[in-house]
Amino acid sequence: MREWTLADRARVRYERGERLVAPLLGFPGVSLADSEIKLAQQNYREHFRVVQTNVEIFSPDMAFPLMDLSVEANALGRYTVFPRRDSATVPKDHFDFREIDRMRRIDVAGDARVMGYVETVRQMTRELPGMIVKGAYVTGPYTLAALIMGADDAAMATILQPDDLARLCEFTTGVILKYNDLLVGAGVDVICVLEPTAVMLGPKQFRQFSSAYIRRITQRNAERGVCTVYHTCGNTMHLISGMLEAGVQGVSLDAKDAGVDLAKAAQIVPESAAVIGNISPTQTLLHGTPEEVRREVRELLGEMRPFPHFILSTGCDLPQEIPPDNIHAFMQAGREEWMK
Repeated sequence: MREWTLADRARVRYERGERLVAPLLGFPGVSLADSEIKLAQQNYREHFRVVQTNVEIFSPDMAFPLMDLSVEANALGRYTVFPRRDSATVPKDHFDFREIDRMRRIDVAGDARVMGYVETVRQMTRELPGMIVKGAYVTGPYTLAALIMGADDAAMATILQPDDLARLCEFTTGVILKYNDLLVGAGVDVICVLEPTAVMLGPKQFRQFSSAYIRRITQRNAERGVCTVYHTCGNTMHLISGMLEAGVQGVSLDAKDAGVDLAKAAQIVPESAAVIGNISPTQTLLHGTPEEVRREVRELLGEMRPFPHFILSTGCDLPQEIPPDNIHAFMQAGREEWMK
């Protein structure tokens, strides 16, 4: 059983005048490995080759597979679109709460894409350098419910059909736990729960339909020495306390242009949990020059200087089109001995 947390690792680096540098890489590796997103998402050997390419070229402190919010929904039989050169998506389709009973019969461990991601993680844990933290993503309970029934309908259900929505979130949590356990069994160090749709909720509904269920995932992982990170997109400053109530070992927050003040967030997050972020993947990293990237990273490092539990990352996963030179600039600036 692992005896460290992400905050522990961040603190060790901090005491050496360094930072953990962990951009949410994934899609840039598709181009660099001369692959395609659809192929990588459906072939675990190709998927691992993409991850390995990112690690070999950029040397991040953490490695994740491609971020993919369609895995669990697709495994439940929801209509899913697989573009050749873009991420799989789950379009809105008809849903009736009575379908929950039918979906209960589906064993997601028998799904080829689920097991493909598990095998990708298994190869990561076996073949990537030991000092790299190996992570994996699962979809959050509320976001999976919103993929099943439609985001607007899920938001309305928090008010008009809260009992039905709670029943669906209870079901989705069970599905996620099954996938989560497979990833943990493959040797993952960190599970990052992706809950982007929950940013639409107010603090009360967020606690009710998201963090209360994620707490079950956190508790399950803690029993096995695996860290859990809560990732939510958009301006989540009003939701940080609710995220922490899930007992997670880290919160991954979006960029400043989304409204997130990371230094202020770090004052809320206890030093026992990591605060992770938050260079914008769609602004300077995508459109700026390497020098502009370095300047932005240095500014963030300066703002976060007082916080030993900070991990330098991006606000979300990186688009495939980001110039590799900008990622190198991000890594180089993050590796500087900023305490001197």
